[in-house]
Amino acid sequence: MAINTHNNIKLIDLIKSTGIEISDYKIHCAIDTSKNNLPLEKFFAGEFQQYQEHQTKKNFNKPYILSLIYLGANKWLFSGLWKCLGVSKKQIKKNGIFFYKYNTELTNGLEHLTGRAIISFEKNFRASYLIGSKYEDQLYLSELREEVMSVGDFPGYNSICLSFNILKLIINQQNSSWKGALSNVSGIYIITDTKTGKHYIGSAYGGEGLWQRWSVYSRTGHGNNKELKKLLNTNSKEYAENFQFSILEICDLNDSKENVIEKESHWKEVLKTRDFGLNEN
Repeated sequence: MAINTHNNIKLIDLIKSTGIEISDYKIHCAIDTSKNNLPLEKFFAGEFQQYQEHQTKKNFNKPYILSLIYLGANKWLFSGLWKCLGVSKKQIKKNGIFFYKYNTELTNGLEHLTGRAIISFEKNFRASYLIGSKYEDQLYLSELREEVMSVGDFPGYNSICLSFNILKLIINQQNSSWKGALSNVSGIYIITDTKTGKHYIGSAYGGEGLWQRWSVYSRTGHGNNKELKKLLNTNSKEYAENFQFSILEICDLNDSKENVIEKESHWKEVLKTRDFGLNEN
């Protein structure tokens, strides 16, 4: 929830009003070109610093990094002002890719803005590492949230569209809103491999319903499903980050196993996931 909007206030002026003076800095526009918003996921998980510190090039050749995470529609989340303490001279190999490892430190005194300030910035070019002084006059405060942006409350069964990383975060944090909703229903769910477009359809019944079933996915990535296991064994366990979770149909928690499986079979037939998807049977 936003407590106010100030379209004529610049982010740089808000920072300087705290007594922090920066003139030589880079703006990091953290944007994900895939269908998932990985920088935002990392922020929610408290891992944005580690995410930002690994770069394929020496992108942060300034004393400070002003970090923005893309939210859509020219809106960005201010995710901190970081002091750049150095970069490793040797590249570090991670997941088959070489990265430069930066050492950064979050600047104190901006807790009222970090994760709360929504910035308006009409960026219509591809570059993501910008000279601060060149663009600081284009960063305006759009909203100031009462609380730090987070995964939030359960949005309703028909609105679920979760990346694997966000699902893991919800399960690991035992988010009460999500746990309460998903523990009280059985149902038919669909997993989409966003890299290939193929689907897997599964069901949850009894116990703690969808919450219990999806908890297995959060731990293993494959939920003990044969075709999903093959994908992870062929590629890597990180391949599960391509999976997206949604719900096709909600069932009463007291529905019989046979009734739920019958509905699951119906959806497999409708979406042809045995023929063209990831369902073996």
